[in-house]
Amino acid sequence: MLKTNKICFFDSEEFENIILHYLDSGKINLSKKALKLGLEQHPNSIGLKLVQVELLVFENKLDKAEKLLNELQHIDPRNDEVYIQRANIFSKQGSHKKAIECLKIALQYTEDFADVYSLLGMEYLFIDEILQAKDAFIKCLEHDSEDQTALYNVVYCYDFLDNHQEAIEFLEEFIDHNPYSEVAWHQLGREYYTLKDYRKAIEAFDFACIIDENFVGAYIEKGKSYEKIKMFSQAIICYKETLKLDDPSSYVYRRIGFCYEALKNYDKALKYYLRSVHEDPLMDKSWIAIADLYLKKNDFKKALQFVNKALGIDEHNHLYWRRFAIINKDLQFLEEAELGFRKAVEHGDTFLDTWLYWSDSLRLLEDYTQAIEKLLKARDIFNDEYEIEYRLVGLYMLTDQTEKAMYHLTNALALNYKNRTLLQEFFPTVWENEQVQAYIQNFNQE
Repeated sequence: MLKTNKICFFDSEEFENIILHYLDSGKINLSKKALKLGLEQHPNSIGLKLVQVELLVFENKLDKAEKLLNELQHIDPRNDEVYIQRANIFSKQGSHKKAIECLKIALQYTEDFADVYSLLGMEYLFIDEILQAKDAFIKCLEHDSEDQTALYNVVYCYDFLDNHQEAIEFLEEFIDHNPYSEVAWHQLGREYYTLKDYRKAIEAFDFACIIDENFVGAYIEKGKSYEKIKMFSQAIICYKETLKLDDPSSYVYRRIGFCYEALKNYDKALKYYLRSVHEDPLMDKSWIAIADLYLKKNDFKKALQFVNKALGIDEHNHLYWRRFAIINKDLQFLEEAELGFRKAVEHGDTFLDTWLYWSDSLRLLEDYTQAIEKLLKARDIFNDEYEIEYRLVGLYMLTDQTEKAMYHLTNALALNYKNRTLLQEFFPTVWENEQVQAYIQNFNQE
């Protein structure tokens, strides 16, 4: 009709299907043309006018939609779709409680209970009434057990409420009535995984894979569960299965690499990590995994090269800066090491040894004032740490602040007398100082 301008007759329901098809496909102009033709042939069709309301709501012409709905409600006050569309308008306006009231009225007239309960569940989610949302989605499943979105939403509600055991009970009961629901088995596996019952999780994922042998997500989750119980060879089998079923995934390659690394097969681990970054060059976790592999081989220069790749992708990751700093420290690149420890702390590093290494880098750069400052800040964060105290002793002695040095020496010896040789390790000249030695001897005799 559109191409030839010929007039063909369709009944109103066919027009509704054509319009909704174009709407679902995102072809708004074609849906409008179909609506115009439909209303020309069926000017009194309530169904077509309700579709017109849907189009108006889609285009955010809410006032026009509401006006048309008022007319339709006057003509057919028992039409459930009128209340559903009114609820849709209220929802778009952020009036979710009013939308809920409309949907409750729709329930009195509808034959499609599943659809209305699903919409009701979403409205409850919008206002964080999770219990009511859960109940609505469960009722939706009672009317349509194949509504996978509702099933996911029920589990989401249980998870949000941190009721994982109740989620398991619900899923097991659901499976009793729908034993071939691969989604239910998959969700059951995820709940067991959350509760760290990895063997039961594997069992559930197995059923999901048996029901749908192309269920990539279930194979991945099964692989992750095998990893948790250190059955890395079985995990690799699961991950490799996904590569047969779907396009190669950077994430899956990285997981396979990790499993081979855990099995100490470093050559194969490197091979899969490299495949991971080839598949997705922005996969920073794979770059850092390669760096860690080279660190295990004590190949610091190559490790540094790959840490830099990871930092190029995520320069706010304190763990990456920490690695960058430690590698540079081992390579005796002190300025770079100091930069790395500084950046690690700036981006949220909370490890004591990061502060200690930062101070050590500044000490080796002979910036004693900054080294002391960092240790005093660390002292505020980490109470009663002998490693901080012994370093402060050495630095205060090097800067001729003997009284402060002795104060921290008292603290250090009280906290850990046995490890007093830290002073000898980091500050040999201070260790040999007669005043320091005498103080240590006197402390021991006390």
